Amino acid sequence: MPRFPADFAWGVATSAYQIEGAVDEDGRGESVWDTFCRKPGATRDGHTGDVAADHYHRWQEDAGLMAELGLTAYRFSIAWPRVQPDGKGPANAAGLDFYDRLTDALLASGITPVPTLYHWDLPQPLQDDGGGWLARDTAQRFADYAEIAAERLADRIPLWITLNEPFVVMAFGYGLGVHAPGEALLLGALPTAHHQLLGHGLAAAALRSAGARQVAITNNHSPAWPATDDPADVAAAQAYDILHNRLFADPVLLGSYPDLSAFGAGPGGPDCVADGDLAVISAPLDAYGVNYYAPTRLSALPGEPLPFRMEPIEGYPVTAFGWPVIPAGLTEVLTTMKDRYGGRLPPVCITENGCSADDEVSPDGTVDDQPRIRYLDGHIRAVHDAMTAGVDVRGYFIWTLMDNFEWSEGYHQRFGLVHVDFATQRRTPKASFAWYRDLIAAQRRTA
Repeated sequence: MPRFPADFAWGVATSAYQIEGAVDEDGRGESVWDTFCRKPGATRDGHTGDVAADHYHRWQEDAGLMAELGLTAYRFSIAWPRVQPDGKGPANAAGLDFYDRLTDALLASGITPVPTLYHWDLPQPLQDDGGGWLARDTAQRFADYAEIAAERLADRIPLWITLNEPFVVMAFGYGLGVHAPGEALLLGALPTAHHQLLGHGLAAAALRSAGARQVAITNNHSPAWPATDDPADVAAAQAYDILHNRLFADPVLLGSYPDLSAFGAGPGGPDCVADGDLAVISAPLDAYGVNYYAPTRLSALPGEPLPFRMEPIEGYPVTAFGWPVIPAGLTEVLTTMKDRYGGRLPPVCITENGCSADDEVSPDGTVDDQPRIRYLDGHIRAVHDAMTAGVDVRGYFIWTLMDNFEWSEGYHQRFGLVHVDFATQRRTPKASFAWYRDLIAAQRRTA
């Protein structure tokens, strides 16, 4: 394995709804995912996050596993409905207490907490009252929540992430309806892009005013590959690149929207953009989070609202999810961003990267997940390749610490370094856990 800088952050990532459970305890309000999971057919086999990995009750055991890994950082998300049950109004003290205890335990083990304020669990009342992220007011509500969280925790937490993957919220939650809140609006979902980004900008200012020293946003990025050299396919890939990658990076890093004419928007972006919004959105950041899983291959689909069609990428191994394993795509994402944004790109952290595998506990009590080890090894090397090419990458967070609730797939996809038996909640570290522990130890020993 190549040598990384001494201060490079080695971490894992999780999200609240996917691991915490305890959805009706200690004053937590309902989220759009609680509601969505109750809809027949919304999730595979009707699975819900009601219990998930029971992290809310087993957090001390999980913090011990992180200490055993030797992590230097842990990216988790704060559940907005646990802190503000209605999405507005006073804080729920018991909810903040949970994250307070977790923060102190992490710091006691030498692990830097890296909280994400929004990992998709919007308080249901905000969806009911105004349409969630379709409403401009939700951006201000998000900033109020950010201030509450930072006032409690910013004295001990240096780096804060506002949003996780706003593209997925827009596309899957409001465009296609396959994630919560289940709205299938297609291009009618575009306002949710702007309102999320505005929420990011307002929250970034609120975080700083409450004492947060560093602020970031996390977007998921995917190289857009044309299916053929046909100009129509090339144009389709360019359109997808705009919608998936640039729609959420350009306003933050350049202060302007890309050309959205292929999606019916004018030169200034979605119709809901108001004077001064882009200045709020593009306030300088201290870091930029990149989530990467795979490239996307596109062909033209003329005459449709979305002018592209996703095509399979053949010739590569695939994960249990069927996603192609292409480490070089991560290098491509990072070098493309450096070329595209230049000095406007702050230091980068890989805030998610990982794979699902068909993991089972063997009769001897072990989980030998060699495909995951090969996946992680290749992608960590791909990060180093990007750094060698001049990209300023400061950390790498594996998705994920432990098997969890994988959104609409329920409990059918296992991404964790730790196997979870969801019937008993027994944790079993996999072979990849030991591999990552040894990698971190070697990097820290030789730094």
